[in-house]
Amino acid sequence: MEALGKQILVEFYDCDQAKINDVAYIENSLITATEASNATIISHNFHKFSPYGVSGVVVIAESHVAIHTWPEYNYAAVDIFTCGDTIEPWTIQEKLKEYFESQNVSSMEMKRGLFKVPRGQKLLFKPSQELQSN
Repeated sequence: MEALGKQILVEFYDCDQAKINDVAYIENSLITATEASNATIISHNFHKFSPYGVSGVVVIAESHVAIHTWPEYNYAAVDIFTCGDTIEPWTIQEKLKEYFESQNVSSMEMKRGLFKVPRGQKLLFKPSQELQSN
């Protein structure tokens, strides 16, 4: 079985409260961490809730990086979903741990889009035009 992608669900505990309640800081952190993984950024959107919390997403050619923060609990939940094999999603987790000053991290990796591929062949992440028109 081969997978189209990896999804890493990350929980950052004991974060710096001010940093994970600052929408500009969160946006910059996610963009910088995503760039460090060599992902191709397509767009991004972030929102500050009142009085606490930030949600946002960085859409990448390889899928997305999304965040939701609960500063009142010093906690942030991050979803790193990547497809293909050109970027390293674990780089994003490590950078965000540093940026949020998280003291405890829990993460789980899931394989997404599992397909049986004939021996000697590879799963195509960007199928040819011929396959796309069918």
